[in-house]
Amino acid sequence: MTLTWLRGADKYTDAGTLFGPVPRAVWSRFYPTTEDGLMADVTDPILIEYNGERYLIDASLGTEKLDAKQRRNLGVLSENRVVESLAQLGLSPEDIDVVLMTHMHNDHAGGLTRIQDGQLVSTFSKAVIYINEIEWEEVRHPNPRTRATYLRENWEAVQNQVVTFKEQITITEGIEMHRTGGHSNGHCLILLKQGEETILHMADTVLTHVHRNPLWVAAVDDYPMDSIKAKQKWISEAYEKGYTFLFYHDPFYALLKFDQTGQTVVSCLERLRPPIVPFTDKQDKRLVVAEDVKIPPQSWP
Repeated sequence: MTLTWLRGADKYTDAGTLFGPVPRAVWSRFYPTTEDGLMADVTDPILIEYNGERYLIDASLGTEKLDAKQRRNLGVLSENRVVESLAQLGLSPEDIDVVLMTHMHNDHAGGLTRIQDGQLVSTFSKAVIYINEIEWEEVRHPNPRTRATYLRENWEAVQNQVVTFKEQITITEGIEMHRTGGHSNGHCLILLKQGEETILHMADTVLTHVHRNPLWVAAVDDYPMDSIKAKQKWISEAYEKGYTFLFYHDPFYALLKFDQTGQTVVSCLERLRPPIVPFTDKQDKRLVVAEDVKIPPQSWP
């Protein structure tokens, strides 16, 4: 498998929403913010090229569809550049065979559609789009809490491409989706397996590298106890079996692998572009990564 992080939108998010019940006095020693308490995060879909097929994990934020008020409320800092990233690789959106949706929140699903000739159309028009059946049901019938993120303009134009599944599904040999719930009721993680190596993408149950602590759940998790349960199960398994963590939102790290204690980094792929809000001396508990475990990027637009 070849993994390439495409360029999604960058945005600010209030740190209180992403650290939930964790006091600022605690998380601020691990993770930096602006003076106003804003975290800068990315929304970079991951392209997987494998056995002649092209798979995409999530679709970023659909920035072209946002008005000024939405941009301000969502903290948009840059545009979704997924189509441009594909072009740099000599690909078009029509070359994507499968889209794996971890969940349908706006910052993951907005890029599924785009405006063409004044109409909303499917961005990846030839792809099969896999969504958990609970998530698909709830995205089409949002409740008062989810109505602002489960937007009709993100799913209506792609509904004929959607394939749903129950608790888990093997997309192809080596690519699996498993429902975790928690962040949303139909939220899923993705496992990538090749040879003796496994990459674990826990999506928004592990928003950044510091969210590996099972009790650090976001205020935007609809079912926090389910998030904790999923994190306890999968993170323990990842440490024990040597899985590598993959990130969509983390502006510092794309891949991280730890020893069995979960304390020492044994392999790391840093983000290529520098973070908008870097670490400072105040982060005295930040993750320590030795230079000799850093992987040089092989594929990045």
